[in-house]
Amino acid sequence: MKTVREFATARAAGRPISMVTCYDAWSARIIERSQVDCILVGDSAAMVMHGYDSTIPATPEMIATHVAAVRRGAPTKFVIGDFPFLAHRQGTAHAAVVADQLMKAGAQAIKIEGVRGHEEVVGGLVEAGVPVMGHLGLTPQSVHQLGGFRVQARDAAAARSLLEDARTLERLGCFSLVLEAVPSAVAEKVTATAGIPTIGIGAGPETSGQVLVLHDLLGIDDTFQPRFVRRYLEGHELIQRALNGFAEDVQGRRFPAEEETYHAARPNGRGVASAAR
Repeated sequence: MKTVREFATARAAGRPISMVTCYDAWSARIIERSQVDCILVGDSAAMVMHGYDSTIPATPEMIATHVAAVRRGAPTKFVIGDFPFLAHRQGTAHAAVVADQLMKAGAQAIKIEGVRGHEEVVGGLVEAGVPVMGHLGLTPQSVHQLGGFRVQARDAAAARSLLEDARTLERLGCFSLVLEAVPSAVAEKVTATAGIPTIGIGAGPETSGQVLVLHDLLGIDDTFQPRFVRRYLEGHELIQRALNGFAEDVQGRRFPAEEETYHAARPNGRGVASAAR
């Protein structure tokens, strides 16, 4: 995907959309060469990259820095930047400043959690020409209000409320909607009734697409395995094996080998090739 219009095209064609969350240039470079449709630069960077226990410490400056790195690594992929905690609760003017910051860093769209209480902000950004992706269900920025990272919309009243919010986001002009940690039947109902594509994470198989954090699907953290994550690689094992191999080769003086070593120029002036990459 290269433009926002391709989300609607994919939904109309019944082609599921794949989205991966990443935060830096080297991983974006790998995604750039993959079949993955688009990249989300999530406020989960606060947890995955900076070691916080929630997304709340993320700032516009933090997200913009990661967006810029991802854009340099993936120049042709569609990139969405996340609005951090309270950036959308300080009025439309402030939200416009944050959106400007993220989009000038390289995002082609922004994602905002929830809708109640900031409907005017969402609508104002859309009217200003900013593509907005909604986010309902488990909204991690509300972790303290929700009492933890818990599945949402499990009872009938909560499901109806989520469906209403989805309709509101569509009416306000959002081009797509993330549904996180909701029962599959609820996500299926939203997907069937919405006129915009839904991207699920822990929301069952009937959404218009799926998103996972790159580090989760690669199995980088062997202590983190929520039910909705499928590991496509045991990355932590492979990386630890490589690091231990390096350490053992250094300790055993097997690294560097002759072919990995530079020497002084010969008397005839013929030295080794430049080490510059």
